[in-house]
Amino acid sequence: MISAFFIYNQKGEVLISRLYRQDLKRSVADIFRIQVISNTDVRSPIITLGSTSFFHVRHDNLYIVAVTKCNANAALVFEFCYRLVNIGKAYFGKFDEEAVKNNFVLIYELLDEVLDFGYPQNSETETLKMYITTEGVKSQRAVKEDSSKITIQATGATSWRRSDIKYRKNEAFIDVIESVNLLMSTKGTTLRADVSGQIMMRAYLSGTPECKFGLNDKLLLEKDTSHRGLSQRRTNAVEIDDCQFHQCVKLGKFDSDRTISFVPPDGEFELMRYRTTENVNLPFRVHPVVNEIGKSRVEYRVTVKANFSPKLIANNVVIRIPTPLNTASINIRVTAGRARYVPAENSIVWKLPRFQGQSEATLSGEAELSSMTVKKAWSRPPISMDFQVLMFTSSGLLVRFLKVFEKSNYTSVKWVRYMTKAGSYQIRVRKFFIIKFSY
Repeated sequence: MISAFFIYNQKGEVLISRLYRQDLKRSVADIFRIQVISNTDVRSPIITLGSTSFFHVRHDNLYIVAVTKCNANAALVFEFCYRLVNIGKAYFGKFDEEAVKNNFVLIYELLDEVLDFGYPQNSETETLKMYITTEGVKSQRAVKEDSSKITIQATGATSWRRSDIKYRKNEAFIDVIESVNLLMSTKGTTLRADVSGQIMMRAYLSGTPECKFGLNDKLLLEKDTSHRGLSQRRTNAVEIDDCQFHQCVKLGKFDSDRTISFVPPDGEFELMRYRTTENVNLPFRVHPVVNEIGKSRVEYRVTVKANFSPKLIANNVVIRIPTPLNTASINIRVTAGRARYVPAENSIVWKLPRFQGQSEATLSGEAELSSMTVKKAWSRPPISMDFQVLMFTSSGLLVRFLKVFEKSNYTSVKWVRYMTKAGSYQIRVRKFFIIKFSY
């Protein structure tokens, strides 16, 4: 696996250096600095020189580099690098050059714990905080627990959870958060539409419960041939392109029958990430009409319509409409919300605090342009949107069930919340030129 691990700054200086195997010498750090950091043409995150492979990740002003001489699993190496970044954020609040220089002793302790002879070990942040601590970094549970219980948790089958957790009220909260990405052409056709989602969970459950989690996954519903009304439910099924799970999920069961079974960590964690590209429900439709009248004026008429249910409301809707660089003044009229011209952004910023489903709003206005000595065509950047819609998913993903099994057979309360927000939501503007003649 990993033979050496380094952290560099932007100048190529080695901040952290750790060798795990004898097949590499410390001078290998100079090779990466010369071949990658000093070479601006290198774009690949994996560089192989001879029999040595360098895996690197850029974060802030740092290079996180893992080096190996064997045929290592690239996905596993990159996952470890990103895990180390998350551990650094959890310990220091941020993970940059300053944080590394101020905490290099603690980072070496963490590296000795999370890597053993180059093989990744326990990388659960809350567990690490129980026995690798400083004055400012210490788990609340570490204060109460003795060393024997910490050892059992760190080396047990479920290192992310203790077995003696107790709550007076057993609850589980699920948040399905989706970011919808859209690129609309000038003719109104969809060039790109996809959804990146994550399922966050807060588990306040006693003991060591096993949870089973069900979604309206297309493959799962198609296997359920004995269920009545299957043809109707298939129409509501979602085709999930790819998934990433928390380490607590039993991947074998998911591969065999598409059920998500896991023993949850205590508190908040990210259960899974997913992505869909089929049948994306766009929450908003934007119809822009931008006319360039001669060289001195531009007319705007932008209509925004909400496609979701009238029972739902979008919050913090912001629409940015680009303007030419030589805009002198703008007269704006809106049917809802407030709009103003922001010269620093070269755009009209239209804000609607609340936007009810199936309603629409219109912005109209005229921009007066100043004369320019150098004639340059306006590039017409796309209109962009930002928004949040509660209890709505663009992918159509739904939580079908969450079952909690525990040997004491207690009753638990489950809560589910959905939210869709804008990722890269852009609409290109079509060119219209109106030439006025004077008689």
